[in-house]
Amino acid sequence: MMRKTSQTKELPVVTQRLPRLALVFTLALTLAVSLLGAEGDVPLGNPEELGLSTERLTRIDDVVERAIAEETISGAVTLVARRGKIAHFEAHGVMDIESDAPMQTDTIFPIASMTKPVTGVAVLMLVEQGLVRLSDPVSKFIPEFAEPRTAVWRGDGPPRRGETVPEPYTIPTTRDITIQDLLTHTSGLGSGGAGTRGTQRVAPRDSSGTLAEWVRKLGNAPLDFHPGSHWAYSGLAGIDTLGRVVEVVSGLTFDEFLRQRIFEPLGMHDTAFVPAAKNSARVVTLYRRSEDGLQRIEVPTWVNTTTLFSGGGGLWSTAEDYLQFAQMLLNKGELAGVRLLGSRTVERMASNHVGDLYAQAGTTGGRPGLGFGLTVRVVADAVLAGEAQSSGSFGWSGAFGTTFWVDPKESLTAVLMVQTPGGPLRTDFSNAVMQAVVD
Repeated sequence: MMRKTSQTKELPVVTQRLPRLALVFTLALTLAVSLLGAEGDVPLGNPEELGLSTERLTRIDDVVERAIAEETISGAVTLVARRGKIAHFEAHGVMDIESDAPMQTDTIFPIASMTKPVTGVAVLMLVEQGLVRLSDPVSKFIPEFAEPRTAVWRGDGPPRRGETVPEPYTIPTTRDITIQDLLTHTSGLGSGGAGTRGTQRVAPRDSSGTLAEWVRKLGNAPLDFHPGSHWAYSGLAGIDTLGRVVEVVSGLTFDEFLRQRIFEPLGMHDTAFVPAAKNSARVVTLYRRSEDGLQRIEVPTWVNTTTLFSGGGGLWSTAEDYLQFAQMLLNKGELAGVRLLGSRTVERMASNHVGDLYAQAGTTGGRPGLGFGLTVRVVADAVLAGEAQSSGSFGWSGAFGTTFWVDPKESLTAVLMVQTPGGPLRTDFSNAVMQAVVD
């Protein structure tokens, strides 16, 4: 049976569950030693002084432990901060079932699409420098994107399962793809429609290649719809293209730009496209659910690369590292005296830029009350959306189950790290966090 551990970097492995009050005390004590005063770290705070209930915070444990007991996940790391201080930080279960290696608070996870907001910040930093405009056509930086074409299904629309139809044809787009289109998933590039069929043919993704090579091919790929007309998730192609724009404008490789301009300034020392060899023992094992329980899976090729640095989904990180990033956004662009963005830019990032397009996108998008900003989902109306998070909250999730959000109204940030896709844990975690707010 998988077990729960609760520890920090300085805490020995706990092999038996402690009583709740003892657990909270132990966590607070060790956090005080390991986090306070560390460069770039968000400091420890007393939950009650932060308007959170210590007792109610333990419901986060209940939610995660239940998921572990049901074998929908093998483990998780949960982290909650309010008013600039950490109120909850725990490791649960195991990071590897076969070895029974306990989950650690500094375990390194593939964060998949939680890479996208990092890419968004990188682009916005260049916007603030006057080197990029949101209205700029992508072709300004990557000539292959000039004169794009949109794919159109022949006949009555997309083929049904088992049905064979002629290849779609293409027509000129109504306008060029802009930087803002890529940031908001309204470009039509690699969004799963008629054009994506052509994209797979003319621009196959080779993880052994480079951003420059792949994005150059993407410039010749047909679009799924006219730019700005729909919202449809571009899992890799659109945001990876932004990564290449960052390279062209900055003169740095994308991984170097993120390291020099974001990770090092924020103290995100465990965040990278390739986990450091010295940290291999801290890298989580990935699993998928099956009728026979959790089954180990290999790292997908779109993540497992040392050359194609994907802004759409390639980063690995820890809960604590990602909290630094989230806290910077909550602080309107600043953390521990380091400013990456101006406050108005963060507000712009977290505003709904797509009207009702995201809410109308169905299974690929959101629902009424939700909007989409610059690489982040935005809660426009929490009541209408049925969200526990406040109106004005923003964040995003990853393909392996990770999630984060920033709640400016409650001055709160939360990070969930898991290694198994799908399931209700993200929603349950959100509810458990928000019900602990008592002031």
